[in-house]
Amino acid sequence: MAAIKSKYTEESFVPVKNITNGMIILDNNEKVTGVKIMPRNIFILEYDMQSAIINNLKNVYNMIDYEFWIIAADRPVDINVYLSQLQLLYNSIQSPIKRKLIIEDINKANSFMNNNIVDTEYFLLFRERDDDKIQKRIRTLITQFGNAGLSSHQTTNEDLRIILDNFLNGGVTTTFGTVMS
Repeated sequence: MAAIKSKYTEESFVPVKNITNGMIILDNNEKVTGVKIMPRNIFILEYDMQSAIINNLKNVYNMIDYEFWIIAADRPVDINVYLSQLQLLYNSIQSPIKRKLIIEDINKANSFMNNNIVDTEYFLLFRERDDDKIQKRIRTLITQFGNAGLSSHQTTNEDLRIILDNFLNGGVTTTFGTVMS
């Protein structure tokens, strides 16, 4: 009879030990990290500029000489603060025309909230043990994406949690605390 390693199923197939300093620490002490690439709508640019950005992106990906993953993750949009500001503005305005415009914005924002609108975020992740190599790769990626016309920064702990939630929990954020037995 085979020995049981863990009483928790997820420990059998999710080798995550910790998330810290913008890195997922795996059970074997490898680290998964990378950069978050800010989206940019290149299709509103002139054709030559679109082509230049696409060619520069090809160069970025061709210079990478290690295994990497491109991930698109959806993050729920929270516009509650914006809705509150609209409501305060509505309460302070007396002009019927301006109030009508604000109500239209409030209704549109509420329709977004009711339809589970999400932002799509883009990441380039890689796995590495050596902290010096990790920092060098991140600096190089940020520079190369910048040269391609895209801004990026190292992943945060929150970014990595969102990615894991998307893949492991169907996009549902875990909000429960520790269960004590």
